[in-house]
Amino acid sequence: MSNPLLENTVLPRFSAIRPEHVEPAIDTILADYQAGIDALLAAKTPRSFENVIGVCEDLDDRLSRAWAPVGHLHGVADSEALREAYAKAQEKIVAFSSALGQNRELYAAVKAVHEGAAFAALPAAARTLVEHELRDFVLAGVALEEPARSRYREISSELARLSTEFEEAVLDATDAWSEHITDAAGIAGIPESGRAVLRAYAEEKGLEGWLVTLKQPSVQAVLSYADDRALRARVYRAYGTRASENADGGKFDNTARIERILALRHESALLVGFASTAEESLATKMATSPDQVIAFLRDFVAKARPMAEADLAELRAFAAEHLQIADLQPWDVGYASEKLRERKYALNEEELKPYFPLPAVMDGLFAVIERVLGVGVRLRQGVDVWHEDARYYDLLDADGVVFAGFYVDLYARTGKRGGAWMDVCTSRLRKKDSLQLPIAFLTCNFAPPTANTPSLLTHDDVITLFHEFGHGLHHMLTEVDFAGVSGISGVEWDAVELPSQFMENFAWKREGLDLIARHWQSGERLPDALFERMQAARNFQSGLFLVRQLEFGLFDFRLHHEFDPQLGARTLQLLDEVRREVAVLQPPEWHRFPHAFTHIFAGGYGAGYYSYLWAEVLSADAFERFEQEGVFNREVGAAWRKAVLAVGGSRPALESFVAFRGREPSPDALLRSYGVAA
Repeated sequence: MSNPLLENTVLPRFSAIRPEHVEPAIDTILADYQAGIDALLAAKTPRSFENVIGVCEDLDDRLSRAWAPVGHLHGVADSEALREAYAKAQEKIVAFSSALGQNRELYAAVKAVHEGAAFAALPAAARTLVEHELRDFVLAGVALEEPARSRYREISSELARLSTEFEEAVLDATDAWSEHITDAAGIAGIPESGRAVLRAYAEEKGLEGWLVTLKQPSVQAVLSYADDRALRARVYRAYGTRASENADGGKFDNTARIERILALRHESALLVGFASTAEESLATKMATSPDQVIAFLRDFVAKARPMAEADLAELRAFAAEHLQIADLQPWDVGYASEKLRERKYALNEEELKPYFPLPAVMDGLFAVIERVLGVGVRLRQGVDVWHEDARYYDLLDADGVVFAGFYVDLYARTGKRGGAWMDVCTSRLRKKDSLQLPIAFLTCNFAPPTANTPSLLTHDDVITLFHEFGHGLHHMLTEVDFAGVSGISGVEWDAVELPSQFMENFAWKREGLDLIARHWQSGERLPDALFERMQAARNFQSGLFLVRQLEFGLFDFRLHHEFDPQLGARTLQLLDEVRREVAVLQPPEWHRFPHAFTHIFAGGYGAGYYSYLWAEVLSADAFERFEQEGVFNREVGAAWRKAVLAVGGSRPALESFVAFRGREPSPDALLRSYGVAA
């Protein structure tokens, strides 16, 4: 059988990949990988960087290039057959990787490179890669003796399976719920753009009228605009109880998975010498201790909570006086907030949407990066993709030479994981006779175009697109030739959001909006009056937003730091404690936010959700230099590219920040951006 996953093509042949290809390809590659490691260890040649690290990089890259399209399809074009194949192959990869991480002969070979006379003369990126490899061997339990060695590998395998199951349960629960509406009175208040989305969902199922679903564009339309309070409450409850015992008869319940994931993570951390999962997670982050992280978050709580209380008091008073809602509930907050924003600033998202048609926003995004970074973008036709909505673009340098590329898949649909993310297709890697270019996947879940309109984005959607593209630029603009520390690889997890959050700033500046915003019918730029109202409303309810992020971050970190095997996860009890400390509006008792918190249970952010705020301190401070010297200042853009994007994970993120800013980061710029007193 011809297997597209075993082909040495630059880009995957997505249309040819079938679930039945996955296991055979992974079996073949893992067997070849093991044979390569055996040959490396048997060789009598000196333990040089090229003979050890170079060989490992090539072997790992082959596995990554085959697994990347499989993982991507699992996220954007899910099916039962693919799930089964993915799960079986993932189990084999995790088992192989765990054994590799505990291979003492290989560890000794890497250590010999580190201790060799030639090490000091290696490029800085190469030295960093070797040091990261040694650290990762320790974290993988290379020093463990039996039975701890085998137990560690068992835990790794089970955790990988549970994380996949957690994410799949959320997707299934999201797709399982809908409410069919045939009377226009039932969707009163929802603007035409939102109705068009609901109409498209109905048409997809062969139904008349409108179909409310739990996909993000639908939830946003209902909770922000639906006059029917009961409908808002039903959608809020369905969305807030996904994958829990309180929905679908418990069919997709993640309760037991949460308990098991936390217990296994804790046991794994203890095995390799850490007191908690949180402490272990900081081995690869900028933050140096759990106490530092908790103090960082609580310092922000002290500043943000009074603002949030004032925001909520204003909203409650407004809802009671103008909307006849005397008992403001969580399902009323989005609706009342939209009405209050419109009253205070004569601004609502629907007024902005016509200025953000997706094609114009994409053109503007490309224009921004050309002006700031000197990078060109060109659509490539004829690329094999997984869905008709997906596109592929080349990145070009100043001479028109292609040096990277990326796929985009931007619309919400059934069988596609919710949210937005960037992932790696291929990493930059210098081979003996060629240079493999970095290629990224950029995925969002925006409202699709309708029969009469293009996809019209909210301003929040625009920010999301810029955010994910910032991750993509970090991956694609690397100039490091070793895959393990090129792009986002090897970057401390609490700094990996720096380039993404940095890019968001351009979607707020007049200079950026002049390139991004263009009315989909008239082509008119964003009027000055509307821009000024946007700026006036920028910090609208910023206190409520901040305490929500702080709640997520503190809950995640405490959950992983305070886990006690004798007491179990205490997930809801701990969340309640955090909310009493941080939140100003308490959700109902039946709400089950943790059960769909894929970031920490399936997305790599366990004991690391605080990273968003941590990195935002860095990004706000970094962007302030652009504000001082020119938003489109090419010299500053070149400095940013050289100091941060080009070096990837080849040096500590703090060094990269200091190289760009000339000093260590200060939180003042972030506090100012939120309207918080320092």
